[in-house]
Amino acid sequence: MTAEIAGVTPIAHFGGMPMRPGSDAFALAAAVGALTALRARPSGEARGIVLWVPGFTGSKEDAHEILPRLADAGWDAWAYSQRGQADSARPADDDYSLAALAADAIEVARIVGDGAPVHVIGHSLGGVVARAAVIREPGAFASLTMLCSGPKGWPGRHDSTTETVAQSGSLGLWQRDNPEKVDASDDEIGAFEAFFRHRAAATADENLLQGAAFLRSEDDTTVELRATGVPVLVAHGEHDDKWPIDWQRDMAERLGARYVVIPGGAHSPQAEAPEATLDALTSFYASL
Repeated sequence: MTAEIAGVTPIAHFGGMPMRPGSDAFALAAAVGALTALRARPSGEARGIVLWVPGFTGSKEDAHEILPRLADAGWDAWAYSQRGQADSARPADDDYSLAALAADAIEVARIVGDGAPVHVIGHSLGGVVARAAVIREPGAFASLTMLCSGPKGWPGRHDSTTETVAQSGSLGLWQRDNPEKVDASDDEIGAFEAFFRHRAAATADENLLQGAAFLRSEDDTTVELRATGVPVLVAHGEHDDKWPIDWQRDMAERLGARYVVIPGGAHSPQAEAPEATLDALTSFYASL
């Protein structure tokens, strides 16, 4: 598949993830360097453009189940790896501040949207980034979906993660959680787990350290988000255990946003319950 947008170059898939058919990989020429992306295109004219922003320890591959489904529903669907995630560029100055990540989201939205507003989906920490981007540049976005993502951080969150990464790096985090697999080959642990190990090895330590820091301290900007006038969907899996569900529901109420609990989903409903997640997204887009 050939890219048709300036600054977008086809590349190979990263890390050996067993991909759902329908997505191609690209490099986006951003100010920070090449940010890598997945794209799934509809067979006919697109209803619009959807952009996925991944969360903490994540990458574009987190959306590999949902992107082709969105394309089948008529959407030009993209996901990108944020700076320092997997095979995306690392900034020379190690700047992974929320302001820098939000600026990247705006730049990527401008690239893939070719100047038109895009529907942005922020998953978990990606929701914090997407929210900051919408507040900073609301005209770049047709809507915002906060998926398994809450209004603010809290003290103590990811303290153990920070300690592990500071001592052993991002790969050390995977090794901590998979001690019985540390010395196993890719073939022995299987393609999915091997991908997670490759991603951990490629992800910048500072991406995780700074991301964990603002997950502990990020202020509630619900009032500022509502003031943008950008339509918002707040959705989470019924079993989400990573962000307080009552916080997410309260945020939706304060925003005057659509609120959906995704049956069968936990913190990654796009993978655990992709059809129900697709229904939540497409129903929201149809309502706009």
